[in-house]
Amino acid sequence: MNSAELHDVDALMAALHACRDAWDTPDRTGDPVDLHDHGLQTARLLERAHPEDYELQVAGLVHDLGHLLYPGDDAGHADHAAQALRPLLGERAARLVALHVPAKRYLVATAPDRALSPQSALTLEAQGGAMTPAEVEEFRRDPLFSAAVALREADDAGKVVGLRTGTMEDWRPVVERVARAAA
Repeated sequence: MNSAELHDVDALMAALHACRDAWDTPDRTGDPVDLHDHGLQTARLLERAHPEDYELQVAGLVHDLGHLLYPGDDAGHADHAAQALRPLLGERAARLVALHVPAKRYLVATAPDRALSPQSALTLEAQGGAMTPAEVEEFRRDPLFSAAVALREADDAGKVVGLRTGTMEDWRPVVERVARAAA
């Protein structure tokens, strides 16, 4: 699948369904859940914490699609996904997807005792490592700072083997709502 194919909700939903048994690493040595379950868990956590922020919830659902579109590109997966999703889901949702990696770098810099999954810790250096103090201050000024950190926190928590969080089709109405608003 390539990013040009994500032109409508049906295509996006097909890509999300294709995340079943697709992993963040080609050899499956990464996080303990596939991209499908990880997206569902992340979105559900965001729905509970931010029930009115549909763009944030959908960003959580789709934030790791870059792993499916460009397998093995840990450093660029967020930007690839954001670029592919922007025309359909709009600027805010796409920026939130792109910001989930800088938010990890921010949290590592500001809360160094915070635990990362082994795979997130492994990819941190390829993604730029912990932010510098100047980068921290710049990131805090971003209008999407709080939402990006919320997405990252849900991303880190959404890696529980066997956790049931509904189905991908449960999210179709929310994805359609965000896509309509972005059109």
